[in-house]
Amino acid sequence: MLDAGGGGGGVAKMMGGIVAAANDGSFAVNETGGTALLQAIREMAKWVDENLADLATLAQQPALGTSNGASTMKPYVQSVAVDKQGFLTMLREFRTSLTAAEQGVTGAMKNYREIDTGNAANYRPV
Repeated sequence: MLDAGGGGGGVAKMMGGIVAAANDGSFAVNETGGTALLQAIREMAKWVDENLADLATLAQQPALGTSNGASTMKPYVQSVAVDKQGFLTMLREFRTSLTAAEQGVTGAMKNYREIDTGNAANYRPV
């Protein structure tokens, strides 16, 4: 498949950036926002986990028949699912990136708490 600009490690790189930003303190999110992000991440991960086995059938050549056209299409259809930018390949990469995103959001929530605590120490009741 040709890269349309989104494949080839783009998701992993983006999620790695979120983790790096959380680790260096440049990304922070409050409890409400972080909780909502974590819920969405966990729901997406659950969907992928529940559906990946069923979708694995896409890795097999489809039963299209024995015509010349069918014989030509079978390996192409299969490669769309499993080549380095294929659907299943990208879905597995996406699932891995969700784990990284969860770590990044958790780190960003910690950053927010630390910033909030630090700022609160600057204010004293009058």
